[in-house]
Amino acid sequence: MLEKRLKLFKLLGFEVGIDLSWVFIATLIAWSLSTGFFPFHYEDLNTQTYWIMGIIGAVGLFISIIFHEFSHSVTARRYGMEMKGITLFIFGGVAEMPDEPPTPKAEFMMAIMGPIASILLGVLFYLLYQLGNQLGWRDPVNGVIGYLSTINFILAVFNLLPAFPLDGGRVLRSILWRVKNDLKWATKISSRIGSGFGILLVVLAVVQIFNNNFIGGMWWFLIGMFLQNAAKSSYQQLLTKKALGGHTVEKFMKTDPVTVTPEISLRDLVEDYVYRHHFKMFPVVQDSDRLTGCVTTKEVKQKPKERWDEIKVGDLTSPCSSENTVTPETDAVKALSLMNKTGSSRLMVTRGDQLVGVITLKDMLDYLTLKIDLEEAA
Repeated sequence: MLEKRLKLFKLLGFEVGIDLSWVFIATLIAWSLSTGFFPFHYEDLNTQTYWIMGIIGAVGLFISIIFHEFSHSVTARRYGMEMKGITLFIFGGVAEMPDEPPTPKAEFMMAIMGPIASILLGVLFYLLYQLGNQLGWRDPVNGVIGYLSTINFILAVFNLLPAFPLDGGRVLRSILWRVKNDLKWATKISSRIGSGFGILLVVLAVVQIFNNNFIGGMWWFLIGMFLQNAAKSSYQQLLTKKALGGHTVEKFMKTDPVTVTPEISLRDLVEDYVYRHHFKMFPVVQDSDRLTGCVTTKEVKQKPKERWDEIKVGDLTSPCSSENTVTPETDAVKALSLMNKTGSSRLMVTRGDQLVGVITLKDMLDYLTLKIDLEEAA
C-alpha cells in the first residue's frame, strides 16, 4: 500500500509523503465537495467558486490529516517507538511504525492522541466559523471553515470506532492486551471486529445506492472494503513478524544458488537459465564466487533478439546495490520488507564481494505458511 510513495517534506524529524492513491482520493474529495456538498449548503454561487471551495476544502482536509498523524508520531517518539514517517494514502494517513508498541500503555496513548488532535482542530475551526458569522465573512470563506470544523469532528468520531486498525481499534487492542497480556490474541480479536465493521459498511453502502444516494454509497463501500482488508492484513503482518522474529537471512538462504558468468551469451542465458530455472534475476560471478553484479530479464528484453548470440551477459551486468543484496546477518523481517519495497522475489546474500547465497520470497512464504498453520492449529 505504501510502496509507491512520493516524498513531500520533512518536519520535526518526520518525513511526510503521499501514496499515489492519495492523488485519486484528493481528486474525488474535491469533486464531491464542488458538485455536491457546497452547492447543497450554499446555493446561487457560480461553478468556479464551488470548485475553488472544493479544492481548498480538500487541501484543508490534507493538512488536518497530517496534524492528526503528527500527534500519533510525536506521542510514539515520546514512548520510545521508532517512527519512519507519515504517508497519506487512499483513506487518510498512517504514521509508519516498523515495530509493534512496547507496552499496552504506549499503544493506548499513541492511538488516543490522533482523535484528540482532530477534536481540537474541530473546535478551533468552529470558533473561527462563529467569528466569521459575527464579522459577516462571505459564504465561500465561512463555508470552507465550517466544513473543516465538521470534517475534523467526523474524523475524530470515525477513528474512535473500535475497528482495528482505526485508532479506536488500537485503543481496544491495548485494553485487551493489558487484560490478557497477549498481543497476538488482542490483535486477532480487534482485527475480527474491524473486518466485521468493514462488512457492515459495505452492506450499508448497498442500501445507500438502492436509495439513490450513489455518492454516499460509493464512499461507504470504499471505506468498508478498505477497513476489511486493512484489518486482515494487520493481523497477518503481526503473525509474519512473530514467525520471522529473531531469525536472520542465513536461516532461509540457499548456499548453492544458480549463477552465471559474464562470458556467456544472452541466448545461452535465456535458453539454459531463464527457461530452465524460471528466475528473472541471476547473480553474475567470476572466480567461483566473486560477485560482479546481476543481470535481469528486464535488461535482456531491451536488446533485439537477433543480437542475443553476440551480446554477452557481462555487457548487461549491473552493479549490486542495497536494493538487491543483504548479508547473512540481516533480519529476516527486513529482508521480506525489502522484497516488498523493490518488487523483487530474490535477494543476493553477500559477505564483502563474495556471494554466499540467495534468499527467495517463495522459501520465506513456505516457512511462514507452515509455521503459522501449525501454531494456529495448536
